[in-house]
Amino acid sequence: MALIEYGGCDLPIREDLLQSHERCWNRLSETGSWLDGSQRIDVAAEVRNARTCSFCVEQKEAISPNAVTGSHNSLGKLKDAEVEIIHRIVSDPARLSKNWYKDVISMGLKEEEYIEIIGIIAMVMVIDTFTFALGLTNHNLPKPKSGKPLNYRSPGAKTKAAWVPIVEPEDATPSDGELYPNPKVGYILRALSAVPTTKFHFWDLMHAHYLPEPIIYQFDRDYRAISRSQMEVVASRVSALHQCLY
Repeated sequence: MALIEYGGCDLPIREDLLQSHERCWNRLSETGSWLDGSQRIDVAAEVRNARTCSFCVEQKEAISPNAVTGSHNSLGKLKDAEVEIIHRIVSDPARLSKNWYKDVISMGLKEEEYIEIIGIIAMVMVIDTFTFALGLTNHNLPKPKSGKPLNYRSPGAKTKAAWVPIVEPEDATPSDGELYPNPKVGYILRALSAVPTTKFHFWDLMHAHYLPEPIIYQFDRDYRAISRSQMEVVASRVSALHQCLY
């Protein structure tokens, strides 16, 4: 039985989107590199819970998120650092800072755990936003599967060009898998690279929503129902509204 279905939608949905959503939801319940299946599902549930957090609303409306005191309305399943990461990224990502990142890491969270959590947040947001756009209710979260994380961090990961450690193309190793199949590697493609499995899973979903990796830099080719120029105008506008550095 499929984990993700869009039976209530009367619009055609590309098969590659449906398949990528199914893979994403299946992987969400599996043991990750640094979090087990239960922890990953708890992160996904907290992503949804963060959208109704009253403290997040106060922070968002304040001149600075640090101008208000209080605590997030959490589900009580995760550590304080994990809750802070999820709620701030879901509700007010434009005002995150390097000092904020250092603070949440100092609360006892590993950098690799942070990266895996970021990947889960992004994937759940993509799926839920897609579902919302179709006027449907969120999919049920899958049941967690058993297993123990391998705790793999790419040996080439370095903290240099970003707050988190990333793997530059020249530092990738065979144990990472094929991190960069395309010779052109934008920094967005390096963002989750210290935890390769998280990167692979996120981009498997995003290539279906955006473009397959070999085609990303073929600006003279229209691959979707709208032109490449139209795609980038939409992406730029959405990024501007969210104060994203895209």
